[in-house]
Amino acid sequence: MGKVRNILQAKGNAVYSVEPGVTVFKAIQIMCDKNIGGLLITDTGGKLVGIFTERDYARKLILKGKSSKDTLIKELMTGNPFTVSPDTSIDECMQMMVDKHFRHLPVVDCGNLVGMISIGDVVRHVIEEQKDIIEHLEAYISR
Repeated sequence: MGKVRNILQAKGNAVYSVEPGVTVFKAIQIMCDKNIGGLLITDTGGKLVGIFTERDYARKLILKGKSSKDTLIKELMTGNPFTVSPDTSIDECMQMMVDKHFRHLPVVDCGNLVGMISIGDVVRHVIEEQKDIIEHLEAYISR
């Protein structure tokens, strides 16, 4: 099974983040513009302090009757999110995502934020791996 670094090599290391003092409205605008479901929250030094997802928006803002233009992201973000390293196995990521019920994992290497993977990235990688295995087995059988 592959590693997180394999996913990042395929999709790139783009990291979209905002600081905790940004409004929820601005964060949602960025998520919409970038077509992403989660946004990392970093301090002024670039250190990861939280994550904000569409699920946070729905459960912590909309259902509580708050306004996205008046609410800061730090009020809704999930602080100290679980992270993985580039050397974490895809199996381990999948298990963590299923067990903990989340869809995004920030990737940190030696204390530096280097990317983020989603459950979609993980599933895509697993499907590609299985496809490669099937092709190799078919080639072996047909020899």
